[in-house]
Amino acid sequence: MITNAYVQRMSRYNRWQNENLYGCADRLPDAERKRDAAAFFGSIHGTLAHLLWGDMTWLHRFDPSEPVAPARPGNAGFADLWPDWADLRQRRAAFDAEIIAWSDRISPVWLSEDLTWTSSDGKRTSTASIGMLVAHFFNHQAHHRGQVHCLLTQAGLKPADTDLMLLRE
Repeated sequence: MITNAYVQRMSRYNRWQNENLYGCADRLPDAERKRDAAAFFGSIHGTLAHLLWGDMTWLHRFDPSEPVAPARPGNAGFADLWPDWADLRQRRAAFDAEIIAWSDRISPVWLSEDLTWTSSDGKRTSTASIGMLVAHFFNHQAHHRGQVHCLLTQAGLKPADTDLMLLRE
C-alpha cells in the first residue's frame, strides 16, 4: 500500500506544515488562539493540542517505546492538556522530530503487517493493516491542519503554501 519513502516524506511534510501553522498562530494573542471558534475541538489551540495528542496516541501504538499520550479529555478539553502556548509549540516541534526518527526506522515488512489496538476510550479492539493505519495517521494530521488553516484565515492571517510538491527536504 505505502512505502518507506512515502512515510519519510510525509513525516517531513508534517513537520514543515506544523512549522507553517504554529509560526502563523504565533502572531495571534493567546486569547485569540484559545477563543472558541465553534470548531470541533473549539479553538486553534484546542485543535493543535488534539493533533499532538492524536499523533502521540498513534505513534505509541506503532512503537510502544514512544511516549504515551495523556488520557483523552472531552473534545473541548484538549487545550487544557498543554495550556501554555510556548509549551505546546515546543512539544510539537520535539514530537515532529520523533516522528521523523521513527519514519527513518520502519521497514517495508512492518508496513505489510497488521496491528491490533484498543481505542483511546478502551471500549473496542480493532485490527487493520499497518500500512493503512500509517496512511490514516498522516491523513488525520492533514485534516486537522486544514481546520487550523481555515481558523487562521478567519482570524485574518495567511498561512504559507501547503502543497506537498513544494516541500524541499
